[in-house]
Amino acid sequence: MAQAAYPLTTLGQSDLKVGPICLGTMTFAEQVDQATAFDIMSCALEAGVGFWDTAEMYAVPAKAETCGATETMMGNWFKANPGKRDQVVLATKVAGPSRGMPWIRGDNSGLTSKEIVTACDNSLKRLQTDVIDLYQIHWPARNAPLFGQVYFDPSKDKPCASILEQLHAMEQLVRAGKIKAIGLSNETAYGVHEFVRLAEQHGLPRIATVQNAYHLLNRSVENGLDETMHRLNVSLLAYSPLAFGLLTGKYDDLGIEHGGTPQGRMAIYASMRAQRWGRPQSVAGAKRYNALAKELGLTPTQLALAFCKAKWQVASTIIGVTNVAQLQENIAAFEMDIGAEVLAMLDAMRVELGDPAI
Repeated sequence: MAQAAYPLTTLGQSDLKVGPICLGTMTFAEQVDQATAFDIMSCALEAGVGFWDTAEMYAVPAKAETCGATETMMGNWFKANPGKRDQVVLATKVAGPSRGMPWIRGDNSGLTSKEIVTACDNSLKRLQTDVIDLYQIHWPARNAPLFGQVYFDPSKDKPCASILEQLHAMEQLVRAGKIKAIGLSNETAYGVHEFVRLAEQHGLPRIATVQNAYHLLNRSVENGLDETMHRLNVSLLAYSPLAFGLLTGKYDDLGIEHGGTPQGRMAIYASMRAQRWGRPQSVAGAKRYNALAKELGLTPTQLALAFCKAKWQVASTIIGVTNVAQLQENIAAFEMDIGAEVLAMLDAMRVELGDPAI
């Protein structure tokens, strides 16, 4: 696949410039072995996709034996391809307090300054690099509605490191030359505003990005977070644009327990079917969007990715794949454009269906 000349977007107020496609890697070391991961990374870079995202907790589904393994695979690729590291805008994440993953920092982690610095040092070693371009907090340390939770419940508050303490840790890492810019993930409008407010008040690093789920089955970013990000100049990195495969159409006929050849994550992992992606209303909603895609003469994948490409809210869309063929299909989908008429159809369907995979 020939290298494309993608238009570049500056992330927030940082110096980082990225294209509209970001390579997500959470499947590496679980569904994807090292040889295939190497092929995917090489193909992505050759195609002009030089923005890559990972996390210390990957692979997914998360488990103790694969924690950090995705970063290790990427580090091995950098070592095997001298000179290529400088062609990649590399993003990774520090995990927030334990969400059933005590093997990361224990159940009592509050995402303290020391924990952030130590996590960054460990990621640098696994990635075999001297600097991380974008270092993100994977989910808030404080109590917030996340990963399928719809409502904020103040009774769940418990002690944790403050946003100010986390910003001081990021400043330490920036000053040490270990990271260039910072970001958040799975955040709320309140969290984004507080990180920006405190950074400006105390002269600390300002967040450049927020990485949140954004796709046809979950457009909750547009319920106010998009205005916050726009007015504060913080860029959105859209993850799960295909809703864990639901928006590819591969589960439409056989169901999420059986769909896809080779099997997708929803078919393989019961733990994922139990999450927001596996709700009956999410599966039913995906079928409706996939049917519309076919009526429009598009594949479901093309419609889902062209939607993200068309939205002003999105700076870059993160695509996750398990083989080179999927990568090529997803990259090709970004050649599609949908106009105002199709976007209006999608808006009308959202009014009817809501955000079932919120």
